[in-house]
Amino acid sequence: MTRRTDDDARSVVIAGNPNTGKSTLFNQLTGASARVGNYPGITVERSQGRLTLPGGETVMMLDSPGTYSLVARSPEEELSLESIAGLPPLTAPDLVVVTVDASQLTRNLYLVLQIIELDVPVIVALNMVDTLVGTGQVVDETALAHELGVPVVPIVARRGEGLDALTRAIAEALAAPESAHPGWRWRPASDSALAADVATLSESVPASWHGGRPERSRALALWALLSLADEHRLDDVPEALASAVTSRRTAAAAAGRDLEQEIIGGRYAWIDERTDRFLKTRPPPLSLTDRIDAVLLHPVLGFGIFLTMMTVVFQALFTGADPLIGLIEDGVSALAGLAGSIFGHGMLGDFVANGLIEGVGAFLVFMPQILLLFLFVGLLEDCGYMSRVAVLMDRIMKRLGLHGRAFVPLMSGYACAVPAILATRTMERRRDRMITIMALPLMTCSARLPVYGLLIAAIVPPWEEARFAQGLLMAAMYLFGTVMALVVAWVLGRTVFKGKNIPLVIEMPPYRVPHWPTLLRMVLRRGTDFVKTAGTIILVASIGMWVLLTFPQTSADEAALEARLAVASADLAAAPGEAPRALADAVTELENEAAAAQARNSYAGRLGRLIEPAIEPLGFDWKIGVGIVGAFAAREVFVSTMGVVYGAGEVADDETRGLREKMWSDTWPDGRRIFTPLVCLSLMVFFALACQCLSTLAVVHRETGNWIWPGFMFAYMTVLAWGASFVVFQGGRLIGLS
Repeated sequence: MTRRTDDDARSVVIAGNPNTGKSTLFNQLTGASARVGNYPGITVERSQGRLTLPGGETVMMLDSPGTYSLVARSPEEELSLESIAGLPPLTAPDLVVVTVDASQLTRNLYLVLQIIELDVPVIVALNMVDTLVGTGQVVDETALAHELGVPVVPIVARRGEGLDALTRAIAEALAAPESAHPGWRWRPASDSALAADVATLSESVPASWHGGRPERSRALALWALLSLADEHRLDDVPEALASAVTSRRTAAAAAGRDLEQEIIGGRYAWIDERTDRFLKTRPPPLSLTDRIDAVLLHPVLGFGIFLTMMTVVFQALFTGADPLIGLIEDGVSALAGLAGSIFGHGMLGDFVANGLIEGVGAFLVFMPQILLLFLFVGLLEDCGYMSRVAVLMDRIMKRLGLHGRAFVPLMSGYACAVPAILATRTMERRRDRMITIMALPLMTCSARLPVYGLLIAAIVPPWEEARFAQGLLMAAMYLFGTVMALVVAWVLGRTVFKGKNIPLVIEMPPYRVPHWPTLLRMVLRRGTDFVKTAGTIILVASIGMWVLLTFPQTSADEAALEARLAVASADLAAAPGEAPRALADAVTELENEAAAAQARNSYAGRLGRLIEPAIEPLGFDWKIGVGIVGAFAAREVFVSTMGVVYGAGEVADDETRGLREKMWSDTWPDGRRIFTPLVCLSLMVFFALACQCLSTLAVVHRETGNWIWPGFMFAYMTVLAWGASFVVFQGGRLIGLS
């Protein structure tokens, strides 16, 4: 058989519910060929890769978004329909492989029926058949294939079992599409009102959608009845179809009909009538999963275990990452010193060493902690624990007026607020979505991790005996951000966005051993994306901050100090033999004063001193003010800005000192330490609550369609951050903390 190129290769889409092992199957089939690209004409990423079939043909594998059904009440769900059905601008796939969780078979079959109705060839990959052992359930895949009319292949994706049989089935289905193309399995009764609705609506389905196929047209008419309610209008839907749906739904409501029950209930009734034919069940003993859930879902013990686990995770971020952080710090200092020796100690050398290397390096120092965080979160997701946490949190969230489905984007906010805000598209109601978007930036994203890592190490240095307190402090900051997000959601749900709550429906998969290759690839991809996204911003911000800290070059104060330094240096050079210690110390002090004067009189220093009266009640000096202004581009820029601030004008003896040590030794003019534990705590509280992220504001503008809500978010978060930081610092001083 002739080998096809990527451009003309036939396409196979992998679909399925969330938590069915869909992405694991995709990675197992595509291996090293997997890559990430955009859907054609859509700025949404998808995973794609190549699979070589028996006989030598290469097909393109595409991983569609996970979905419980093809009912599209959000842009993300609409994309699932478009990728599976091949609606414009996407092309129709040659085959759809639907991944089904064998332990959740009847619920998963609802999506299978919908895809079959779309008149596309289908194969069912019956995954996780190993989880049925000891449960009392046995799936007869031959009987299931007979009922569905499509091939059914049992597999265990994470262990690679059954993949050869699945690959052969894909090749056979592509060679004979009619074998995987059975037509509708369930349909409304021919004399029912629903059948009349479908017949009428199918006439309004665009020809470009159904391609002249009546079965497909009727399936899309059913989709429209469920998806195009007035309160869930989507973009890019023809007005004729939307108007026809509104008319039919209005008529149904007037007749007292429940369209959702007629369609959804009809499909599930078809499944229930046939379940006994392919699923044999006998009462199982209490499973290990049930016994574990009795503890992890306990209203008291469950929360205690969750908080303990998070504390252990955050402590591991310090204990595991600190050696690597030290190595990277040494490497950055050595590289900066090498740049100084190559380019000299003039402006070019200062730009390369301090503007580029010290600025970007100060951020890269904390990449080990960020990667470990991605690893731990991914591990908890893959083993099934995060679903249990969602159930625990729903007990609180529904009392606060926040929908349980908000847990998923809120947890995604621990990585980054931008994709987390995009994840709110899966929420059906605008009220729930807006509350989640407004509260989500308060979740402790990974961009805050470098800031927390820097400041917590100042409160409890890593060499002190009580360093276990670092993990407790980090866990406390994550808990603080989560609690504040929930409190804000509670306030918004009772003021700005009033409305009723709806219950949480979420699947709790059985506990599983994570598939390590997939998990590690995810960590590497997220880490790479984070460096690409944040690194570009940080590089530009570091260069800009170096310019602001370097110019103007000379002031009256600096000129006087330079003159005194020239005299002292000449005296030191002329001193016979070993120079007196006092003379050497005087030269060093003048050098430091000159560097400080240059930074203080620079454009950045002037800006910092301009806002210093507003932030001094929080315990911050002008250097911290410069960092806060620089961090508006992205929170992690604060660290690189501090690297530039404390790297500007440093003398040779100090080039090997890490940023943390330089900050710890900095003082106010009267000799008091600037970065005391109380100031560090105040600064962490400020960063926990302030909207120091331009990208977040931009994506909120895109998702809400105006600048009112980004402006509201920036205003309330800034006021909240200043007030909380003021209370922490001034309250701490009142009780004698320093």
